Amino acid sequence: MLHIEFTSADLNRLRLAGDVSPMWEVVLSLQALQTDHAALALDPWRRRVRADLRAAGLGGTLESLQRLCPEAAYFPDFLTPASAGGRTLDAELDQVLTTPKGRLRKEIGRLCGYGRPPRGARRLADGDAAAMRRLGDAVRRYYAVAVAPYREAIRSAAAADRPVRADAALGEGAEGLLASFAPEVAWRGDRLECAYPVDRGFALEGRPLTLIPSFFCTRRPVALADPDLPPVLVHPLTPAPGWLPDSDPGRGPDSLVRLIGLTRARVLELLDRPMSTGRIADALYVAPASASRHAAVLREAGLVRSERRGPCVMHRRTDLGEALLNGG
Repeated sequence: MLHIEFTSADLNRLRLAGDVSPMWEVVLSLQALQTDHAALALDPWRRRVRADLRAAGLGGTLESLQRLCPEAAYFPDFLTPASAGGRTLDAELDQVLTTPKGRLRKEIGRLCGYGRPPRGARRLADGDAAAMRRLGDAVRRYYAVAVAPYREAIRSAAAADRPVRADAALGEGAEGLLASFAPEVAWRGDRLECAYPVDRGFALEGRPLTLIPSFFCTRRPVALADPDLPPVLVHPLTPAPGWLPDSDPGRGPDSLVRLIGLTRARVLELLDRPMSTGRIADALYVAPASASRHAAVLREAGLVRSERRGPCVMHRRTDLGEALLNGG
């Protein structure tokens, strides 16, 4: 669990990034390629990008970058420099490549404690000029194949998210803005909470918290590991299935959408953890009665299990639902 402590003054300092951050998209897309989360939305992209990276001779580059950005409880903060979003890749990469040596040593050293170190980890940690140039070149090559071709969809998703947050802020202020990030985030009155791979928390202590949208953020929001850095919370944009047509019409998420319908496919994808009918409705922007009806159809098909917990009915995918979602 991640929890961020707020005071009333901290609420007034909230910032909402106007667009995605290129380096956050690089890091989180590298992690997304190492998992099968958000299969409905991202599997067609995964297949296409893996094939394009192989065709471009970037298999080794991908492996090196994924060692630097593992899908794990930690990756180096210097890869995602302070930004309010909307900046260019070159501007953010310049910050990455001029990271002070002391910080490089600290963060690369911590990364090496979590598993396989990246190639040339010692030279990178020392800020070796040639190693940093290779890192910059690798990021640019990867970005050109895995992120840049999809910028229009990424920007469209961010543009669609902005009025939702703006309406929440205008209607109910900062607390309403934070509440609009449910179910991924819960606002508890004086703290923000969300699921996280490790148990940690920090207080803002007068520093503004910047909320940054991300197309390739899956499952849960992400924060920087170092609590002394300018605080950010990167939140999922949750792209809809079908944003990228599947190149194989006989398999995968698109065929699932044709089988059970887009909304039910999205309900099924959401339910990798127990979720109430109300939370499903909030996540998909549908009426509670509609969410209940979709859950009932999925339950009757054996794809979802439902049980009452106090005043709520909680739903979760069954093994059969998991197999169908993942093409089994």
